[in-house]
Amino acid sequence: MKQFLQLMLSVFVILTITSCQEQNMTTKTDDAVGQKVEELLNKMTLDEKVGQMNQYNGFWEATGPVPEGGDAKAKYEHLKTGMVGSVLNVKGAENVRKMQETVVKESRLGIPLIFGYDVIHGHKTLSPVPLAESASWDLAAIEKSARVAAIEASAVGINWTFAPMMDISRDARWGRVMEGGGEDPYLGGLIAAARVKGFQGDDLTKDNTIAACAKHFAGYGFSEAGRDYNTVDVGTSTLYNVIFPPFQAAIDADVKTVMNSFNVLNGIPATADEWLMRDILKKKWGFEGFVISDWGSGKEMIDHGFARDLEHVAELATNSGSDMDMESTANVKHLKALVESGKVKESTIDDAVRRILRVKFELGLMDDPYKYCSPEREKELIYHPDHQAAALDMAKKSIVLLKNENGLLPLKKDQKNIAVIGALADDKNSPLGSWRIGSDDNTAISVTEGLKAINSNFKYAKGADLVAGGPVSFINELKINETDKSGFAEAVNLAKGSEVVIMVLGEHGFQSGEGRSRAKLDLPGVQQELLETVYKVNKNIVLVLMNGRPLTIPWAAENIPAIVEGWQLGSQSGNAIAQILFGEYNPSGKLPMSFPRSVGQVPLYYNHFSTGRPGPIDLVFWTHYGDESNTPLYPFGYGLSYTTFEYGDLKIDATDNKNIKVSTTITNTGKVAGEEVAQLYIQDKVGSVVRPVKELKGFEKFNLEPGASKTLEFVLTEKELGFYDNQGKFIVEPGDFNVMIGTSSDKGSEGSFVLKAMNDVKN
Repeated sequence: MKQFLQLMLSVFVILTITSCQEQNMTTKTDDAVGQKVEELLNKMTLDEKVGQMNQYNGFWEATGPVPEGGDAKAKYEHLKTGMVGSVLNVKGAENVRKMQETVVKESRLGIPLIFGYDVIHGHKTLSPVPLAESASWDLAAIEKSARVAAIEASAVGINWTFAPMMDISRDARWGRVMEGGGEDPYLGGLIAAARVKGFQGDDLTKDNTIAACAKHFAGYGFSEAGRDYNTVDVGTSTLYNVIFPPFQAAIDADVKTVMNSFNVLNGIPATADEWLMRDILKKKWGFEGFVISDWGSGKEMIDHGFARDLEHVAELATNSGSDMDMESTANVKHLKALVESGKVKESTIDDAVRRILRVKFELGLMDDPYKYCSPEREKELIYHPDHQAAALDMAKKSIVLLKNENGLLPLKKDQKNIAVIGALADDKNSPLGSWRIGSDDNTAISVTEGLKAINSNFKYAKGADLVAGGPVSFINELKINETDKSGFAEAVNLAKGSEVVIMVLGEHGFQSGEGRSRAKLDLPGVQQELLETVYKVNKNIVLVLMNGRPLTIPWAAENIPAIVEGWQLGSQSGNAIAQILFGEYNPSGKLPMSFPRSVGQVPLYYNHFSTGRPGPIDLVFWTHYGDESNTPLYPFGYGLSYTTFEYGDLKIDATDNKNIKVSTTITNTGKVAGEEVAQLYIQDKVGSVVRPVKELKGFEKFNLEPGASKTLEFVLTEKELGFYDNQGKFIVEPGDFNVMIGTSSDKGSEGSFVLKAMNDVKN
């Protein structure tokens, strides 16, 4: 009997291993969590397994009466029978506890729900939108921002955020650039890892941490024409070297979940792309968490012309490696029958459920389903003063000084006769930005409020409305004021009698974000005309931009003496901007995306390839526009300070072929202390695959007192010097390299070195 049992156990192990290999499964089963997962999985019915792969949007006010009929009633019954693995958009400690109790107490196995929410740049207390945070180039501050967001979100019962978004994008027309890290994969990867660490903390079982989600896998940021949800068509070089690296960085940071994207890639919707999810993510990268579809992206495969119906959606998505279905209801309606018919293997279901259960165990939900349900923590932590202080620090670090002619900034604290003009200057809602569904409207510190805290010697005139009327919300299209200039006269009269004019112009917070692509990138509505009208009577203008994406402002760049990129900075917007304007904080931000001169230049990015006719030459036959420069208005990495920095010559030590040392000395040549971001770029001059004209491969942010110097040394290893070929193999090739260390992607000290031949291929 004993020998028979041992034989059966061996057969079971072999079958399990074979099944795992078939599904490219990388989740551990031999650690403590893995063993608990297996024990639970073996108790589950097929219905219960399918239930774990089903996510519903919040359908019931949990502290209210039980649904009596319709779709909500059916979903409520699914809760009680273990047919739901996760819900989203349910928040509040009491609501979460009530819904969790329904599942834990009434379903057969009592497997708790995981509660998801879009915690993008804060929950109640809001930091700057992610693109603005990326302008800080301050990884510690970005990680802290995500940590604050996790603390507040976890206090209202949320234990999973659909963030960070790490889609690299080169097209400012795409509204979701506000949600990411910009145009560069190196910077974007470091920011992605920092946000994952911030959300997940150093111990995911703590009640103030939440699981992060790397999104959107993959290629979403390359939507054609910058139009959201549009198709994507990129080459393998771009995929491996630009799109994938931030996701790899997130996997290395142990991100627990990944969300696939809305787009088609190589003719395959990402939600059913087996190569992306199984071959790359789960097998090659060893991802052990689970993959969730984006909202309804499963059923959207029908519109793509890839799936016949919802049953086909469930078959395609599950077999390809999408583990949880968000809001398509495909899995819960059809997966069981698909398994019974043999179109989906139960081992495939088991692989998905293992991954989902593992995250629930790692969150500590299996030990304490109510760990995130403390009304006391909720009351204590929401809008906590420490969180507001962190948001203010992040906001100040995110601001970029674009122009400061004749030292107009900073303004003197006793400056008299200041005019403040622009609807956004007195707005407490728009500065919160997009993707802040957990926060409260009109909770931002406005610019006028921030100015009053430092210097109240100003008068305000709106000049013109930005929004023409109608609902202003996350789900509605904005109606921009294109005609009403009735407030111009008041603004002009105020500007005439003022010594300096602060004009706050830009986008409304809901003009960028998901579904908010723009064909034009100029100042919306009548704002450009307002700016030029005021300029005619007073040229001493400080232009403060509020926006969620790069804008085209060539007229302002030529005519306005001082321009501050103030983004959408969240809860502490006005305080941060005021402290910059009056010199309480020296701006140190650097652009994470290039600013085009014209929308006709986009997509625009610094790390482009050289063409066969780079020019310029005297004849017409080279790559250029007949009516515009090739160069950006403000390049990637650009940003001024109230002081100046001088870069010395480069010193390059290439004696150790695997550790190329590049150093320079930087001196603060101005009159005030300031922070600088020194950036290192390389160019692999000749490659088996064409390499960009320049690539960011290192940076350091530091503070220098006036007259002080700092010597920086960067070490270039195979990791920085190599690249992926078109088959996804990482290679390092010998040859000539150019290198630059500078204050932006277009300005610095340059040098070169020769990389000698080495064992140049690694798996």
